[in-house]
Amino acid sequence: MRFDSAFLDELRDRVPISDVIGKRVAWDKRKTNVSRGDWWACCPFHGEKTPSFHCEDRKGRYHCFGCGVSGDHFRFLTELDGLSFPEAVRYVADMAGVALPAPDPRAAQREKERATLIDVLEMATRFFQDRLQASDGAKARAYLRDRGLSGRTIETFRLGYAPDGRNILKEFLASKGAEKQQIEACGLVVHGPDIAVSYDRFRDRIMFPILSARERVIAYGGRAMSADIPAKYINSNETELFHKGRVLYNLARARRAVQGADGAGTVVAVEGYMDVIALHQAGIENAVAPLGTALTEDQLELLWRATPEPVLCFDGDDAGTRAAYRAVDLALAGLRPGRSVRFALLPQGKDPDDLVREEGRAPFDAVLKAARPLADMVWMRETASGVFDTPEKRAALEAAFGKVTAVIGDETVRRHYAQDMRDRLAAFLDSNRPTGGTYGKGGGFQGGDRRRQAAGRGAKADRRIAMTNLLARSTMVRGQSELPTPRESMLALTVINHPELLIAEFDEVSAIEFENRQLAILLEQLLDLCAGGASPDREAALQHLSGGGHEDFIARLKQQIRYTRDWTASEEAAFEDAREGFIQALALYKRGRALKQQKNELERDIAEATESGDGEAVPKLMQSLQSVQMEYNRLERQEAIVEGFGVLSGRVRGAAGK
Repeated sequence: MRFDSAFLDELRDRVPISDVIGKRVAWDKRKTNVSRGDWWACCPFHGEKTPSFHCEDRKGRYHCFGCGVSGDHFRFLTELDGLSFPEAVRYVADMAGVALPAPDPRAAQREKERATLIDVLEMATRFFQDRLQASDGAKARAYLRDRGLSGRTIETFRLGYAPDGRNILKEFLASKGAEKQQIEACGLVVHGPDIAVSYDRFRDRIMFPILSARERVIAYGGRAMSADIPAKYINSNETELFHKGRVLYNLARARRAVQGADGAGTVVAVEGYMDVIALHQAGIENAVAPLGTALTEDQLELLWRATPEPVLCFDGDDAGTRAAYRAVDLALAGLRPGRSVRFALLPQGKDPDDLVREEGRAPFDAVLKAARPLADMVWMRETASGVFDTPEKRAALEAAFGKVTAVIGDETVRRHYAQDMRDRLAAFLDSNRPTGGTYGKGGGFQGGDRRRQAAGRGAKADRRIAMTNLLARSTMVRGQSELPTPRESMLALTVINHPELLIAEFDEVSAIEFENRQLAILLEQLLDLCAGGASPDREAALQHLSGGGHEDFIARLKQQIRYTRDWTASEEAAFEDAREGFIQALALYKRGRALKQQKNELERDIAEATESGDGEAVPKLMQSLQSVQMEYNRLERQEAIVEGFGVLSGRVRGAAGK
């Protein structure tokens, strides 16, 4: 949804930016000048002890002098809380008491229906809360008391009770004006073509409301009171508001706690609702939980939006270890520089709820302090058998590490992981060989020269360092000074000449990872300029970028595009043409990047299979590589043809002008 610049400016004027940010940070009393609207705090985007995060109400902007982040109301909410831009606008509008402008009729109708569903769920939540305190909720209250929950905690998490009856909730909501279709759309009743009369989904269960990023009830988890019920816990079914694999229980509350000392700046993912609630009552307010299933890719992404290194906490039994190892594979694919996970393993037979209820928070704090980095978990998993007494087994172990590290998407992180595993493997295998000597060519045992072996390893390390330095000086790394590929130039110049794309295609633009370093910096500055949602005109964008030292670089981009005749990137192109050209070029660009990565991974697999003597795998891998290479070459030729045609056309035009 697009918003008018005047409307966004009105929201900024109505709501001081300190009111938005103040819900997430604790202002420093010594440096803050309240009367001037000048605020200071420890930065919520990176860990620090000295306040370097500055916020000015007059300008409606924030800036951290430590990590460099900056922006306005909406940028703060999208970056820190993980809200989409429309959600951030809606959040500030609610604070201002201003209604959002009506979008197109169909979108407005969908938004109205969603809002109505939220109202119905809020009514249901209050109903469940009231029934927990009523006479038929006595058994549920006793259960919660036995679990050690205080009345304050029950109220904080809005726990409730669904009475044991087929139509009690349905009839209550109908009496309050909720329509049949709305009740069904909320997932509160079981219905369908084979069910003559719908009935309450949750019956005789303790109810756990599940909140959205804006802390609105969007679904429920229910725990059965009867021991005879096969499913002890059930969740709401998937609805317009709720997608189980994309939600974490207690995430909004945990995000706020991340900035506190107790959370040590991270979010902890535990197994279930009761673990989260028990930890909160013990003073550990930064815990979240998936909704009855293993952690999903979307949920891990939510964790990474909240903190660069979340802690995944698992039970110390065999099932917990298996779950941890599954999470290892999930995390590896999403690693980036500065973004990882840690693993906390609980004592055997204990879950977080048991631990803090029986012994207080100290044992759980100790578990978090001992959390292992992801690399340790990779090593533990692959060496779990512990028996590598033959060359074949050692070769298999080495191949296993190669496969594990190959799934890491980021090239830099993948390289460092591969090196780390090689170093561990070398030390591990060396420590498991006979001490005091080596075996000679004839099989006889000879005296070992450990100093010579160490020197050899040192020489290899020196060669690695030398090679790294050489690589750092190479044109591949120095590419920031080189002109980008025509496709990268076309994408960047389209956005520069048509900055409305930053609003219309914000998710696509912000996700671009240019290989050319200067182009990446240029795009980041352009995103900063438009972070508030107001799409500047072309002149304002060019003036901003020229001030950042990009004027000559942009001139070279324009010259390159003139040669390739990508007219949709030009200033003269209509916005819709520019947008269509941008989307098509971006699809080709992403496909080329994916093929290049796939090609590199296949080449590594072939090298590893060749070294390990896996004769069956090599032909299949070669066939796959040939197929990928052909498609990659086709894309490259297509780009080269376009570039060559543009250069030739430029020469023809030049000759005609003589």
